[in-house]
Amino acid sequence: MTQGSDMSFTAACVQLRAGRNVAANIEAAEDLVRQAAEAGATFVATPENTSLMEAERALLFEKAKPEDQDEALRALRAVAREKKIWLLIGSLPIRVADDKLANRSFLVSPEGRIAARYDKIHMFDVDLAGGESYRESRNFAAGESAVTADLPWGRLGLSICYDLRFPQLYRALAHEGARFLTVPSAFTRQTGEAHWHVLLRARAIENGSFVFAPAQGGRHENGRETFGHSLIVAPWGEIIAEAGTEPGIVTAIVDPAKIEEARGRVPSLKHDRSFDRPAPERAAKEAS
Repeated sequence: MTQGSDMSFTAACVQLRAGRNVAANIEAAEDLVRQAAEAGATFVATPENTSLMEAERALLFEKAKPEDQDEALRALRAVAREKKIWLLIGSLPIRVADDKLANRSFLVSPEGRIAARYDKIHMFDVDLAGGESYRESRNFAAGESAVTADLPWGRLGLSICYDLRFPQLYRALAHEGARFLTVPSAFTRQTGEAHWHVLLRARAIENGSFVFAPAQGGRHENGRETFGHSLIVAPWGEIIAEAGTEPGIVTAIVDPAKIEEARGRVPSLKHDRSFDRPAPERAAKEAS
């Protein structure tokens, strides 16, 4: 298991309120990433949908580009190189077929190199109270692979937004050596008010890992309202940085020694056991 350095570093979450204009969204993201770097952050993360929040399918597909043509990816790689930072681009809509996109996260090195790519595995196909309805799978192809990548301070496990509700993904990432977990998101206000804090703290506690959760916040041009409250959570579950609902940055000093401390106090990663699933016929008989 990769341990990495115990040297502390400053991490930042960028909170955005992306709209329907890609160029304006890129400019806003660039400005805030630079602010974070100038505040001393050497690891910076932006939220899901960094470059675009577009509800109309035709316009979404018109604005989304293949990876090698994506303007946001090119611009933010240049900022990472300029500021010599590790940059997690929370997600961009990447055209992978005529009728499908990938909701793809990119880890960019201080040299501007793409160090890792992750396609969101779990699609947000949900009907909420009050008439809110989402069908992410209509436009996006689900990813099929969990992804880790090595930072100077240890291994990072990547995820996106709705993945947060599937703890088995994070357990697998932790068992592959992840000490840090990223959850770039565009949580709805409704689900965020109910579950955002508790889910992020749970993922940190369960796996003894730092969690970086940059978010979209506020009412967007397309009418959607996102929760905001970008968080950095320590391995024992403490929230060490939190935003409100406005665009901006939050920073925290991250001490990797806290990971071993938390995992030593409750070494649950060492106690996982395989087990048989309940047999349906036995469960039915016992219930009768």
